[in-house]
Amino acid sequence: MRAPVRAARWALSRRPAYRLCLSAAAGALAALGQAPLGVWPATLVGFAALFALSRESGHWRTAAALGWAGGAGYFALSLSWIVEPFLVDAARHGWMAPFALVFLSGGLALFWAAAFGLARAVGGGAVAWGGALVLAEAARGRVLTGFPWAQPGHAWIDTPMLQWVSVTGALGLTAITAAGAAALWALLAGQWRAGGTGLAVVAILYATGPLVAPPAGAGPDAPVVRLVQPNAPQHEKWDPAKARGFFDRQIGFTRQPGEGGRPDLIVWPETAIPVPYNHAARTLEAISTAAGGAQVALGIQRRQDRRLYNSLIVLGTNGKVRSLYDKHHLVPFGEYIPFGDVLGQYGLRGLAAQDGHGYSPGPGPQLIGMGDLGRALPLICYEGVFPRDVAAAPGRADFILLVTNDAWFGRVSGPYQHLAQARLRSVEQGLPMVRVANTGVSAVIDAAGRITARLPLGQAGWRDAALPPALPPTPYARMGDWPVPAAALLALLLAGALRRRTAGGKCD
Repeated sequence: MRAPVRAARWALSRRPAYRLCLSAAAGALAALGQAPLGVWPATLVGFAALFALSRESGHWRTAAALGWAGGAGYFALSLSWIVEPFLVDAARHGWMAPFALVFLSGGLALFWAAAFGLARAVGGGAVAWGGALVLAEAARGRVLTGFPWAQPGHAWIDTPMLQWVSVTGALGLTAITAAGAAALWALLAGQWRAGGTGLAVVAILYATGPLVAPPAGAGPDAPVVRLVQPNAPQHEKWDPAKARGFFDRQIGFTRQPGEGGRPDLIVWPETAIPVPYNHAARTLEAISTAAGGAQVALGIQRRQDRRLYNSLIVLGTNGKVRSLYDKHHLVPFGEYIPFGDVLGQYGLRGLAAQDGHGYSPGPGPQLIGMGDLGRALPLICYEGVFPRDVAAAPGRADFILLVTNDAWFGRVSGPYQHLAQARLRSVEQGLPMVRVANTGVSAVIDAAGRITARLPLGQAGWRDAALPPALPPTPYARMGDWPVPAAALLALLLAGALRRRTAGGKCD
């Protein structure tokens, strides 16, 4: 028996608390692949250890407990930025921060508990474990509005493997992660043929990634967009004594002539001005004047029928509002809370809402005309995390326009993970993206996920950049997410059928 197998069995023979701590440590190790670190080998090693513990566990209940502990360790580290929003107004919300991290990581870990337990119930092999993990991640992206942040496959975003999402979507990268981890364990356990073959396949996918979706550079006649990043700290953003200064800063950046003359489009971030849309006529006129005839897209709040919306508007070259989009996928407990109309009367509200009732959702995805730039798919902050929000567009856009306020996410990991997922969305659809963030990172991203221009985190400034062209619709854009979960479900069913056949219908 190989040393790694003996080590796994020895660990499982210890007291339950020891086993759970070991699994949690393996999960935390796997989380090192998330941005900004991007240590994807650590992700493979961590998941290899989790697979080993699951495979060598004697019962599905034990495997489920280990899966929960591994998930808790993984999400506690990768989502540690979740405490940041509660520290913006620490006097009021700071006490909630540790509870938010504990409940979020523990709650999301339940998906992994179900996956590990189910995989072990049908034999615990690599195929069953990988299929169950993919299905768990698919469910995590949809249940209770979904939260697909920090998927295992996101560890590959800063590598050539990223290009495969144009075929498989983000869940495909999670499947590759599971396959690579299981192959690594097999190799360490002395199963040379299975382990070597699996790792060879992963290596081939890594090496051939750039061939799947070649980068598309902008031509000499490409439209020019300007990124405007005011860098307003969240605790100062709505301060009446400072809000005017942040607005004037954006006006000054907008007024700059630029090296090649006026840009075709100027983009301000989410909730870029403190004045609500209903009372912003003079403010919008000042913005249009500063733009000197260029289109301006910006985030703004608006009221209608006693409801508050987080919106994006586009000012035409004549200064009139030509397009309006209301964010439809809101952040639970951030932009709204369940039964907000009632609870708002008692002072309970979403962290980001300026109203006790929270924001109301818009009607859904839409395309907006941008003149010579074509049609844009507008996204506001959190919506860029969900591939289905992009796929649900009523047609094919020429580019994705995302405005966000990442000041809520702090300065350590949250903004970089959010940016990484924006790159995923571009590659999935084969569309360039213009992403403007209040505190950064603002960027222009081409259809292959490369950042062609950026403004760093925590800096105020502006940047003109050419808008890269779109690629033809990718296989993922045509098929969506269903092939990978369908294949995972089939793999799990086949593993279960084989288990029943070889065990005479008995499961441990």
